[in-house]
Amino acid sequence: MKNADRRYRILVTGGAGFIGSHVVDAFVERGHEVAVLDDLSTGDEQLVHPEAEFFEGDIRDVERVEEVFASFRPDVLDHHAAQMDIRRSVADPRFDADVNILGSLTLLDACARHQTRRVIFASTGGAVYGEQVRFPADEEHPEDPLSPYGAAKLAVEKYLGVYRAVHDISYAALRYGNVYGPRQNPFGEAGVVAIFAHMLLDEEEPVINGDGLQTRDYVYVGDVVAANLAALEGSGSLVVNIGTGRETTVVDIYRAIVDAAGWGGEERHGPPKPGEQRRSVIDPVRAWETWGWRPQVPMEEGLRKTVDYFRRARERTGGEGRVRGEGF
Repeated sequence: MKNADRRYRILVTGGAGFIGSHVVDAFVERGHEVAVLDDLSTGDEQLVHPEAEFFEGDIRDVERVEEVFASFRPDVLDHHAAQMDIRRSVADPRFDADVNILGSLTLLDACARHQTRRVIFASTGGAVYGEQVRFPADEEHPEDPLSPYGAAKLAVEKYLGVYRAVHDISYAALRYGNVYGPRQNPFGEAGVVAIFAHMLLDEEEPVINGDGLQTRDYVYVGDVVAANLAALEGSGSLVVNIGTGRETTVVDIYRAIVDAAGWGGEERHGPPKPGEQRRSVIDPVRAWETWGWRPQVPMEEGLRKTVDYFRRARERTGGEGRVRGEGF
């Protein structure tokens, strides 16, 4: 299906959010026609590229999804809209399944009706694998999610396989590591990088859960965008880890952000978070062997860009909000 010179009509769900808005920018900049479907429950319309068509709507709303597909008629669906709060998924698994499974099925049904031939799906590495038995985890690692969120993402991956067999819709399921970078929301269920950066620039002292030696695979949003571009031009249907293959502790992240922010008080630790996964790191070799993708942004550079973004956003908005137009 793929041709590097072809221009596609791409619908990005969650395109007003942190990762999705960056993906939209990259697609537009490469000459594709792009539309965004977002209910703005966590996204911000100001982050949507001005050349992208914007549809406000919920992916669970069958009539609205049908209207968007009938109007825009996408060749490709890039699906980033999700209920992303793991703690909420545990507290309310029905809501999580409603959004992440049934909402995704609403989109896949629309793809089948409107001849959308490829789906790029934002899945998750750590939450799908659960407590790892191998480090780093490759795509053949046992899948043992410990949260409804992880179970829902895995279920959608399996449904993608069904729609591939029944409707000939190819797919790339991208199992992300812990994505960080500009535009990430530092409130609510946010990544630790955004939380620490925002608080330190406010001259507040974040509290590190437990000893802070829990590890994650932190991948910069610009590298994630490059993976979406690779998935667009790739062929076949597959599941691919998108991470760095490197474990980084929360303490290391905190100290690096302190250096980038130029301010930091005493390193404070609180009680550990019950049920928190101790180690998580994913192997990105398949992405390299299949698409030639590998992470390009060193952590020190990515954290500096992230802190600089939050600093500029604070200067422009008087201490609140996010800024449209800031790059990677």
